[in-house]
This record gives sequence, structure tokens and C-alpha cells, in this order.
Amino acid sequence: MSGSTPPTASRSPSASSPSQIQDTITNGADVDRLVLQYLRAKGHNVAEKALLSEIEGSSSDAKNEGLKTINAEELVKTLAVFVQKPSRPGDNALKESSTVLSELSAMGNPPALQTLISNISSVGSEEILAEDPLDKPEGFRELVAWVEGSLDMYRPEFRPILFPIFCHFYLDLIQAGRKDAALQFFATFAPQLEAAHSATLQRLSTLLLPAHVQNDELAQRFRDEKYFIRISRSGFGLLLGWLTEGIGGEAMGAGYGFYGEKGKRGRVAVMQVVNNHLRFDVTSSSSASLPPNTWEESTGLTSSLIPHANGTHSKIYNPQAYNISKGDLKLGPAPIPEELRLETERVAREKAMLEGVPASQYDISLARPQALSGMVAPTEADMLPLPPNFKAIDVEREVSAIRDARKRIRLEPSTLNGLDPTSSQASAIRARALPSICAYTLHDVPEGAPCCTFSQDSSLMAVGFSESYIRLWNLKGEKLRGMRSDFSATSIRDSTSLRKIKEKKGSSTRKLIGHSGPVYSVDFDPLSGSAAPPKYLLSASADGTSRLWSMDTMTDLVAFRGHENPVWDVKWSPLGTYFATASRDRTARLWSTDRIACVRIYAGHLGDVDCVRFHPNSLYLATGSSDWTARLWDVQKGSCVRVFLGHQGPVSTLAISPDGRYLASAGEDLAINLWDVGSGKRIKKMTGHTASIYSLAFSAESSLLLSGGADWTVRCWDVKNSGGPPSKRDTTTSSNNSHKFGEEGVIESTSDMISAFPTKRTPIINVQFTPRNLCLVGGIYQSPETR
Repeated sequence: MSGSTPPTASRSPSASSPSQIQDTITNGADVDRLVLQYLRAKGHNVAEKALLSEIEGSSSDAKNEGLKTINAEELVKTLAVFVQKPSRPGDNALKESSTVLSELSAMGNPPALQTLISNISSVGSEEILAEDPLDKPEGFRELVAWVEGSLDMYRPEFRPILFPIFCHFYLDLIQAGRKDAALQFFATFAPQLEAAHSATLQRLSTLLLPAHVQNDELAQRFRDEKYFIRISRSGFGLLLGWLTEGIGGEAMGAGYGFYGEKGKRGRVAVMQVVNNHLRFDVTSSSSASLPPNTWEESTGLTSSLIPHANGTHSKIYNPQAYNISKGDLKLGPAPIPEELRLETERVAREKAMLEGVPASQYDISLARPQALSGMVAPTEADMLPLPPNFKAIDVEREVSAIRDARKRIRLEPSTLNGLDPTSSQASAIRARALPSICAYTLHDVPEGAPCCTFSQDSSLMAVGFSESYIRLWNLKGEKLRGMRSDFSATSIRDSTSLRKIKEKKGSSTRKLIGHSGPVYSVDFDPLSGSAAPPKYLLSASADGTSRLWSMDTMTDLVAFRGHENPVWDVKWSPLGTYFATASRDRTARLWSTDRIACVRIYAGHLGDVDCVRFHPNSLYLATGSSDWTARLWDVQKGSCVRVFLGHQGPVSTLAISPDGRYLASAGEDLAINLWDVGSGKRIKKMTGHTASIYSLAFSAESSLLLSGGADWTVRCWDVKNSGGPPSKRDTTTSSNNSHKFGEEGVIESTSDMISAFPTKRTPIINVQFTPRNLCLVGGIYQSPETR
């Protein structure tokens, strides 16, 4: 029996094969699973929980046996920045501190920053990612203290550095999963930057998870693009000195300074952003020779906002380099056809004889001034194609323009320079320098009215409503012609008591129906000028169409379709026939009334095109966008010829001066920028509004600028004044010079603001000058109960 019984083999674990060990582990797990299922089926819940906890404890102990403890230096190297070279794939080129300088030289980094990185620590660049979460707040606090503690002449050029570093620190904390630290950092330092960057800060505050940062377009632009900053040579040297040695970097009473280990780590965090995400334009100009606002002009993520010059693919960070590459512009007045000029002169002479005035008072040069010095006037060959033969209405328009120029109120705000407000003649001089403003307020409009406009002869007012229709009022109380009389009139009052309109049901008002979405813009045709009421009205709507309306029949003649999204703005060309539209599809388009398809598409903005304006000679088209830029386009070629960078929010309105020299832009950053169209340079920045600015208009002499906005005011600005902070006299004599912004900042009106005209509770959605320099404004009254 013993011979037939197989011997029992006793094998040690060391003799077991790997496959058998794996089978044993697998079988053990299966047994545990089967036992748990049996206990659950029999209802032994207490025994099941005890066994389950024992199994989990044993598995965690097994995992802990494989953990390995490493020292701090190994951990730093594990988390270090990894940069590989094509010649050594898979190997970190920045692993050894002794080779950091040579590797950075090959990468093209500035020598000053190479020295800074190599001297940070014995590990060199490897230490960058070994920061404590408190290093970024500490570094930013010290940076703010250094900027605010610098000399007055350097402070304006150092302040733009704070914003990009703040943004990158916040995004770094969010991406690292440190949400609480990021929110604390944001709450501590964001109020200091809110006055100039409220729109961006509001968007950053919504990014709370790493996935939010990865999917947000603005956050990725901060990651992928260099933030462009202008700085003087001496200022750049001071910045490098602070980064390297911590000179002046300790706030009073801090007790740490940048000579300690904690301050050193904060400096490393700031240095990382400066080295990797900022691009400096070091100028030879001294800090004291430039106005303070010059340093923040053209700063930001500019490379994606500037088109590639001459078809190249190289990035351009400075908009002036692009503007110079596009050459000179023809900004002079449009030529008048010879036949029209001769006929206008003949009719003008007849008018002068009938009125018994000298012929010089009907000189055609009064309405068509010569080009300013340095400006090139276009020829007839440069102009857009127009009908070959002029009409009687064209002659009437030219003659009425001469009459308007002769009877125009001259507005010269320069007479207020140096005026003593306490003198006896001060009020009389101010009255001659300021315009007369006639304000029309709409009441009981709960649905909202996004737009309104006035005809050039001041006889009609058109308002676009959110309920997809347009209302017309005859401002003279006369009956409107047309086939429709289905309008139920509501009240409209003149808030300045200059005029009172008595509306009659079905007589002096009309309702135009045709759009299927809110009406965002309306514009009367300029062909009649001030000689007669307009013949046509253009409208733009959220339904993606623009419509042409006849003022004779009060019906729409044609719908222009082509935009893929809502149309925000529509404007006639000064010469008629053509008009332009702006849309959410990031394009502007040129249309002609004799065809239904668009003639040109102007594409290049990175956001909605919110507004369009034609140059007075119709050769160029200006656009404002939600990408914070304005552009000037060649109307016929469709190419961008100027880029205007300087706003810190969407550009919602534009205006071009009648002499063709200036472009004014404004929007949600509460600032008005005045630009030289020829060079593309910003002349000055005007502040004073405390809410979004909706409309701008130049006087006929191009010397006065009017603005209206959501702060319920109309403000007058001296175009020729150099601007800047208000003088002591201005501050003590005007109560409108400073206004509270949010909870932290204060908006100070610049010295070129002549006056502010407040309404009770009416946001001004349109300001407009008549040919004789009377100002018409319109808005919707907001009752206190309206939220």
C-alpha cells in the first residue's frame, strides 16, 4: 500500500514558481470574494463587515511595504522642469546646475536672467517647482510693495507688470489643485487691479478647477502667448536688480525681505513668470519724458491680435511695427465730381442773390475744407464706384451743407484753457464753448430699447426695441406718411425741457415690423443731408439680417442676409449707396443697396465685432471688437491697415472726427482713447465715466467730443487738450472729477473733461451732433423699481 501511495511533496515558498505564486494570490482573492458572498446571502452582516475590514487592512499593509522614502533633493529633481534637446532625447537638459548657463544660452535666454537662474540654489532651475503654496502670495506681496514704493517717475511703467504676474499665479494655483489658496490669493490682491482689469478678473474668478483652465480660451492665451510690456532701459535695469538682489523688495514691517529663504522662493516664483511669460519692449526714452498712460498702451497678449505683416508668419508684438509696415493713408476729404461742383456753385450763387447776401457766404469751400497739413487727399480713381450721374437731391445736399457751415455754432473749448471759474465772465465763456444738448427720454419701456438715432435734418427719431420692431417719431409733430397706422403711441418727453412732443395716435408716430429678433442698430441715410427728411432707414437685428426701410411707404424693401449670427451694428457710408454691418460672427461686411449679397468681408478680429464707422472720405472702415481692439480696414481691398491696442475691455463704440484725423474709441473699461488715424498711435486716454460708454460724437470742427453712457451722464471733452490728471483748481471747483469705482478704486476725471451733464436715471444710448452743432441725445428712463 505504501508503494502505491504517492509521496507527499513538501516545497518551500522559495522553490515556488512565479506563476504559482500569482495563482495563489488570485485564488486567495477568489476565496475571500466567495466567503463575502456567502455571508451576505445568509444575512451575517456583522461578520461580513469584519472580514471586509480585515481584507482592506491587509491589502493596504502590503502596499505600504513597497513605499520608498527619498530625501528632499531627490524629490526636487523628480518634480523639476523637464527640457530635452533633439540631440539627447529623453534626458533633462537642465538637470545639472553646472550646465544651466550653457543650455540657456543655446535656448536664447537673456544673459541677465541666465545668471539669475543659475544663482538661485545649488539645484538651479530644478528648484522652481519645489515652491510652497505660500511662495506666490508672498512674492506678489513683495512685488507690489516694491512697485508702489518706487519713485513716482517709475511707478507708471512698473504697474503694468503686476497684472500678468497676478494672472499666472492664480492660474498656477488652480492648475495645481490648490483652490483654497487661489481664492485667498484672488481675494487679497484682485481689488488692487479691478479698476483697470475688471472684465478679465471677472472671467478669471469663474475658473476654479484645472479643467476650467484647460478649456478656457483666455487662460490658454495667457499660457501660450507672451504678455507684451513696454519699459524704459533704466526701469528694466531696476527690475532685474530687484529680481536678482531683492533691492527695495521688503515691505515696511515685513521682517523677511528677499535675503531670507522665504523671500528667495517668492522671488523665484516671480522670476519664473517674468522669464517664461513676459516680453519686454525696452525703449530708450526716459521715464520722465513720457505721459503716465503711455506705458500701459499696447500692453497685453498682443501677438494674436496683430495680423501678420505682408503675408509673413512671424509674430508681431508691437502694433506700431505693423502700422508702419502698411504705409501712409489717404485721409483727406473726398473729391467732388466736376459736374456736381459746377452745378452746386451755380445754384449757390442763385441762393445768394435771392437772399441778398454776398456770394462769398455761399462759397463751396465752406462745406468742403482743404486737407490738413500732412494729409493726402484721395482722387476720384480711389473712391468707391458710385452712380455716374448726380441727381437734384445731390445738389440740394451740397447747398444745404454750405448753408449749415455758414450758420453753424462755433464750439471752441480751447477758450476755457486757463479760465478762472470765479471771474465774472466765466459763465458766458463756458456757454459759448459748450454745446446745446437736447435730450429725449423714453418712458415705460420695460422690454428695453438697445438703440436710437436721429435724422440729419432733426425731424425724425428712430428707436429699435427688444421686441423686434422699430418706432419712428416725427420730432416736429407733423404727420408721417406711409401705409401703416397701427401704432399705439406712448409717452416720450424731453428731459431738458427744451422740447415737448405731443404725439397723436396714428399721425406723428409709426411702427415698423419685419425683424424676428431684437433690433440692435438703426441708421438714417445721409443722402438728403439737412436739406430734407431722409428717404431710407437701415436696421440690424439678432435675427442675423439687415433691412432697408422706405420712409415714404414705411415698409421694408429688402432684407440683407449673410451673417451667421446676430448683427450688432449697421452704418451708412457718408456717400450713400454702401453700408457696413458688424456681427457676432467676428466679421464686418460691406453691402451695396443695389445687390443683396455682401461686397466685402473684413475678417481678423478674435471676438465679436461690436461697432463700425466709416471714415469721412469712405475709403476706410473702423471696427471695434470684444477682443479689446479697434481696427481700420481698406474698404475696397478688405485688408487691415491699422491696429489700435490700448483698451482693457470690449470696444463698444467708435467715432471718427469730421476732418478725418482722429479716431475715438470707448467701451466697458470706462475709458475713451483718442487715436491718430495716420500713425495708429494713441494721443491720450480720457477717464471720468463710471459705467460703460455707449456712444461718442465729434463736433463739426473736430475740437469737441461728446460721450454718453450707462452712468446717466453726457460728458464733454476737449480734443486738443493734452489731458492728464486734473489740476488743483479743477479738483476744487468741480464735483465731477472723481467717482467711486466698485469698492476699492476711484476713477478720476482727466483735465480734458470740460463738463458733465447728468440726467435723473437715464442711460444715454446715443449722442449725435446736427450739421449746425446742436447735440441730440436719447435714452431710456430707468425707474427706481427697475433692477
